[in-house]
Amino acid sequence: MSKITHHIPEEMLRAYAAGTLPQPFAVVIAAHVSLCDACRAAVETEAALGGALLSSMAPAAVSSGAKDRLFAALDSAPPPPPQQRGSGIFPAPVMEALKGQPPRWKMLGGGIRQQILSADAEGSLRLLYIPRGRAVPEHTHGGLELTLVLQGSFSDCEGRFGAGDVEVASDDVDHQPMAGDEGPCICLAATDAPLRFRAMIPRLLQPLFRI
Repeated sequence: MSKITHHIPEEMLRAYAAGTLPQPFAVVIAAHVSLCDACRAAVETEAALGGALLSSMAPAAVSSGAKDRLFAALDSAPPPPPQQRGSGIFPAPVMEALKGQPPRWKMLGGGIRQQILSADAEGSLRLLYIPRGRAVPEHTHGGLELTLVLQGSFSDCEGRFGAGDVEVASDDVDHQPMAGDEGPCICLAATDAPLRFRAMIPRLLQPLFRI
């Protein structure tokens, strides 16, 4: 993997460590953290600081009935599912979102493919496959978009993003990411609002492709 030069902003790492991010963004950050020593160290530091803060707080009184209900709930909870492992270019958090299966690509046009991994009120999470030298339609954003490169690279007005890099694009970014010449670019992307395409045809197809 090439050197990672585009990282997760500090405030997002803090929110991730606190468990307050929407699930689509949390998966992208978890995948990046699994690849990036610097961001993993930052998350571990945030978690340690949070633990130290909790330990310094005065304990709250809890009734015996509340304790009994908590322990009963823990006893009756089903065991957690076995933890997924990474496979090929897909880190463990991505394989978990894929439920351990290879991607099931759906064509978007021009050789570009996607698989929607989740989509709900919190946002959407998808895998994108962009053939080398191919660009996705120009667009802006109705909210936030996090894009992690898993294979290859893409370039846009914000720079070049290689494997392990994350682009953080807000509603003031107008771009047209283009895959590099070294091969197909495979990305994991999370959004909390639909994209805003410039061209008419992508706008007409947007409800069908759920982008």
